[in-house]
Amino acid sequence: MSRVGSKNTTPELIVRSLVHRLGFRFRLHYRKLPGKPDLAFPGRKKVIFVHGCFWHGHKNCSKGRLPKSNIEVWDLKIARNRERDRAIQRAVKRIGWSVLVVWQCELRTVSKLETRLLRFLSQP
Repeated sequence: MSRVGSKNTTPELIVRSLVHRLGFRFRLHYRKLPGKPDLAFPGRKKVIFVHGCFWHGHKNCSKGRLPKSNIEVWDLKIARNRERDRAIQRAVKRIGWSVLVVWQCELRTVSKLETRLLRFLSQP
């Protein structure tokens, strides 16, 4: 697991490219906020977290299923990840920022994701 990257993952690169093409500029892994969001828009007070379906326990997603071996270990690990994600999102919202979570499986339909990103980033 130590070789699993937490920054610059393929899903994150796709989202960054899409947001940049839409004309928005952002900060990467913004250290001034809890959890160092993948993309931060300080002028808009908005952040985007890009989550891998497996590592963050996406419900009702084929990529979010647990392995068949060592179930207890994986279940505990994913549960801790999900709780940490919720705590970070609450902390970011508490200081007045808006949060959007983009799941890895949402990258299959780029047009829907583009609409969702544009709607989120265009809101005042």
